[in-house]
Amino acid sequence: MFLPLVIFTSIEKPHFIAANLHLVNPICRSLTSGLHLMHSQLPTEPTMPTYKLSVNGKTYSVEAEEQMPLLWVIRDLIGLTGTKYGCGIAQCGACTVHLSGAPVRSCSFPVAAVGEQPVTTIEGLSDDNSHPVQRAWIAEQVPQCGYCQSGQIMSAVALLASNKNPDDQAINEAMNGNICRCGTYPRIRKAIKTAASYPH
Repeated sequence: MFLPLVIFTSIEKPHFIAANLHLVNPICRSLTSGLHLMHSQLPTEPTMPTYKLSVNGKTYSVEAEEQMPLLWVIRDLIGLTGTKYGCGIAQCGACTVHLSGAPVRSCSFPVAAVGEQPVTTIEGLSDDNSHPVQRAWIAEQVPQCGYCQSGQIMSAVALLASNKNPDDQAINEAMNGNICRCGTYPRIRKAIKTAASYPH
């Protein structure tokens, strides 16, 4: 097995190399076969499952781990960044989207659990801020820093879809899981009532 080394380091003796070429080729072939065998036995990375998601009326095919939060699928894989990351534990509401019309916290909702249910994000409400809740948010100048507002709007839309004229108690209950660090709660409540007054 030392023969190749002797041959390749003895280039000043071409007659020696020529005389032993019939030994070199089988040895090289044997080494190459061994390397191929070793490579074939290396563990392969598992293939991630593929999911077909309906988001804002469009179908997307994404590869993701089963437990990947829907939030990161929406933001990183699909590229819709209106939905925000706030806490990661479903306690602040900044990541709220709709799943079959119901509000869910996408930061802790695994993509594997979506199935065939349609997903709606803040981008899916309108292209031009013409949705009644968006119009009311603008009219009442609700946002301050604005970071939580996409989640606030999505929760408000879900509320008005099930209750066309909510009172303060209904609003408080529906919006309870959405935190605004700027404290814009009075304007949020007013905007929801304004949106409820618009023709549907």
